[in-house]
Amino acid sequence: MSCPQRAAYRSVSLTPQLGRDDVADRMGPNNIVMTWKHDNNTIIFRSRMRDFNSFKGQLFSVTLAGDIPEQLPLPRGGFCSFSPDDKQMAYNQIFREFRTWKRYRGGMADDVWIYDFAGKKTENITNNPAQDIIPMWFGNKIYFLSDRDENKKMNLYVYDLTTKQTKKLTNFVDFDIKFPSPGKKNIVFENGGFIYRFDINNEKYDQVQIQIAEDMASGRGGIIKVSDKINSYEISPDGKRALFCARGEIFTVPAKHGAVRNLTQSSNIHERNAKWSPDGKWIAYLSDEHGEFEIYIIPQDGSGPAQQITTGAETYKYIIRWSPDSKKLLWSDKMLRLRYVDITTKKITEVAKAKAWEFRQYAWSPDSKWISYAKIELSEMTKIYLYSLEQKSSFAVTDGWYDSSRPSFSSDGKYLLFVSGRDFHPLYSQVEWNYAYQDMSRPYLVTLSKKVDSPFKPQSDEVEIKKKEQTKKQEKKKDEKKKEEKKPVVVQVDQDGIQDRIVGIPVQASNYSAPNIVGDKFYYIRKGSKDKKPSLLFYDLKEKKETNVGQINGYEISADQKKMLVSSNKSYYIIDVPKAKVELKEKLDLSGMEMTLNRHQEWVQIFNECWRQMRDFFYAPNMNGVNWKAMHDKFRPLVDYVNDRNDLTYILGEMVGNLNIGHAYVGGGDRPQAKRIKTGLLGAELVRDPQTKYYRITKILKGENWSKSMRSPLTEIGVNAKVGDYILAVDGKPTNKMRNIYEQLLDKVDKQVKLKLSATPAEKGSREVIVKPIGDEHKLYYYNWVENNIKKVTEATGGKVGYIHVPDMGVDGLNEFVKHFYPQVRKKALIIDVRGNGGGNVSPMLIERLRRKIAMIDKPRNVAPSTDPGGMIYGPKVCLLDEFSASDGDIFPYRFKKYKLGKLIGKRSWGGVVGIRGSLPLVDGGYMMKPEFASYSVDGKKWIIEGHGVDPDIVVDNDPAKEYAGIDQQLNKAIEVIKEELKTQEKTLPPPPPYPVK
Repeated sequence: MSCPQRAAYRSVSLTPQLGRDDVADRMGPNNIVMTWKHDNNTIIFRSRMRDFNSFKGQLFSVTLAGDIPEQLPLPRGGFCSFSPDDKQMAYNQIFREFRTWKRYRGGMADDVWIYDFAGKKTENITNNPAQDIIPMWFGNKIYFLSDRDENKKMNLYVYDLTTKQTKKLTNFVDFDIKFPSPGKKNIVFENGGFIYRFDINNEKYDQVQIQIAEDMASGRGGIIKVSDKINSYEISPDGKRALFCARGEIFTVPAKHGAVRNLTQSSNIHERNAKWSPDGKWIAYLSDEHGEFEIYIIPQDGSGPAQQITTGAETYKYIIRWSPDSKKLLWSDKMLRLRYVDITTKKITEVAKAKAWEFRQYAWSPDSKWISYAKIELSEMTKIYLYSLEQKSSFAVTDGWYDSSRPSFSSDGKYLLFVSGRDFHPLYSQVEWNYAYQDMSRPYLVTLSKKVDSPFKPQSDEVEIKKKEQTKKQEKKKDEKKKEEKKPVVVQVDQDGIQDRIVGIPVQASNYSAPNIVGDKFYYIRKGSKDKKPSLLFYDLKEKKETNVGQINGYEISADQKKMLVSSNKSYYIIDVPKAKVELKEKLDLSGMEMTLNRHQEWVQIFNECWRQMRDFFYAPNMNGVNWKAMHDKFRPLVDYVNDRNDLTYILGEMVGNLNIGHAYVGGGDRPQAKRIKTGLLGAELVRDPQTKYYRITKILKGENWSKSMRSPLTEIGVNAKVGDYILAVDGKPTNKMRNIYEQLLDKVDKQVKLKLSATPAEKGSREVIVKPIGDEHKLYYYNWVENNIKKVTEATGGKVGYIHVPDMGVDGLNEFVKHFYPQVRKKALIIDVRGNGGGNVSPMLIERLRRKIAMIDKPRNVAPSTDPGGMIYGPKVCLLDEFSASDGDIFPYRFKKYKLGKLIGKRSWGGVVGIRGSLPLVDGGYMMKPEFASYSVDGKKWIIEGHGVDPDIVVDNDPAKEYAGIDQQLNKAIEVIKEELKTQEKTLPPPPPYPVK
């Protein structure tokens, strides 16, 4: 079956493109070639162009002529291969080969199926709990990969269609076979970085010696600019230079004059979180030069070697902070410790250890004798503490009733500053009687000594009686003497009654960060619900007035309190500490931030750091029983052969996949990106008339044209297109002369396009209309699918039963729930559908609504009775789930079942629920997610859901042919069950009793 590779590429490249169309993405590309048919003219590819869910895709055929593709008559599919006569197809119904999850046995573990196109019958030929994937049909045998053996490694198997027997053909134990590809007599595959050829006749396989005549340009380094990779910034003590960490290097940049200095120049090391010592001599930073992140210091001008300050690191370190006397460095770590080190003696002192979460906010007092930190408590709100270095003990400054965070000291040592959520102004929902709170915080200060007055103490204007005037000469001498006798700051702390000395700054309640006081001015960043962008403001404690300095993302104040480094719109400025609104003009010149990059060294560093990050953050200390050191040693040699960031991502994915966990994702980084040009789409399905070659509209997707994101171009006002109409021309060009109509719609998204429409494939009676194509149609397909389901449920139940589909547990899913839940609260029952739910975090909110139970009945005058509480479905419920219900889409049906809200119907869910948070920084901007938050059963006996999924009470697997024909057996079963339950569980509110006579 030899056909030109270029032809396949060209044909598929003409299909509509969506987001996430990326080989390195964990979902795989949207459009990926699967196989050829035996006519040597037809290519089968998989695409998600018609599905809202990134897990799901359909199989399409396209000819080498490049006309519009035609969907195979199946609701979804993945890897596939055709019988010699093309009448049958062996295929996977699920496509998950880009997931970083090995030994998977959850609801999405797939089998190999045979589909008969004539008989519309589907047969499972593997029927094994393991993964059976990538079928390849040769004669009367189907070859496939499976990880069913004792080592759970992907090996090659064969199924004999005559004997119905399955045989194992390879015995790899170290690495999985990946992405086999069939030829005429051989199957080639990758294993452990090598290519093998399997001879189907003698069933032997050997390595293929490959030489690539390629320059490996993507693996070359050289001098590159790195200002786009900045991840931290700082200012010198006198404000003459700025300090940046970018791409694992440390730079100092002059305010105006001089050269940019790269202090480290090390592709094989990640230097990060640099901080300038207050005395100006040193720059401290974290470095993994010796295999773990330790603290180092280096002369600020790079004139001497770096000194290693800490040793014996066993976990990840967070941001470091200098003591004002430049003698100590404070940091926190993943072991929930807050510690400091003396840079001379290298002695480490532990300040505090937490149980609930990490320390991420901490500060030194100006005399270096106190440390303040925010501690997240197990049973209270976050509290601010003070630690005395002399007494080696801590005490709480705030109580546990109000969340308090972001502590810092005023430069004169009089005040401890922090942000706290103590303002309560509820927002009331418009869809139900419920509340939410936003913008709860303001900046606060506490007077550390009882002798310090409040800046807001009562004032009274009194007549001043002047003493004997001094001569100007005496005043000058007195001022000079005062200047000479300026004493260092000594912080006096009176613990007694300190919580009563808290004062709030009288500014609007919002969301604040970065509090600092310089002189009489209290600086802070505000980014509340009413702010489009963050702003820097200050409150003048003397004048009792707030000033908005401008839109600034963040700032650092120099140690001498005279200069400020600010970040705004990805640019940086050194300015005088502002006393009024500032217009940012002279941004720092970062063009000299360059490094000599050795990509191969950088890739080794990234590999090692990702391995350490997973070691330190993975939820299970035993790494799910995996010898993690052995995994490092096994995959590390492969990194030496990496010549592209995508190669590194692949190896990292293979390594973390051995943890047998769902949310271990890797990606991003410095990798080539192809320019994407979107194809304009019409919100319709088209076929080509075989006689005239014009395009006929076979389906028009309904939209909500009042919403920009839900426009359906052919249904907009004035277009009046109908199913059956022909498109005769696009922008004056006849469509019957086009190879593919979408060629003319390339780069036409949201641009005016002129269509010539006609009820017949002829010019007579035609008309021209103007439309604006959209960028993708998946929202329209989703909307039409939901509307059709609502119609089915309404018609089958006489309008008694409501239907809600929740596509994910994020903003979109929450919106869909709210949009469909409240209009249906008067229904007698509910079918809630989380099939294909891609996850998120809002499932508790949805479940809370569904758990509501009636307590009483409300009856206003002349108004029908209603349930109390409101916003509830008073009647039975069922929940639909399937193998594509994932993450929080797993958790929702688990909660539904746990709370006995009703029956689960469908198929076992995905089974990936160990949660993640944002990635830690990698030098090239890539990411790796560490599964950190796992759940176990209430009785404490087992970890739940992960790797298995949630089992339905009633198992229903949709037959592919019937589903493609529009018969949803799972939904039909839900209708059947809910109708049966309504016979005994339908609720009717009783009429009110006689009104009281009092």
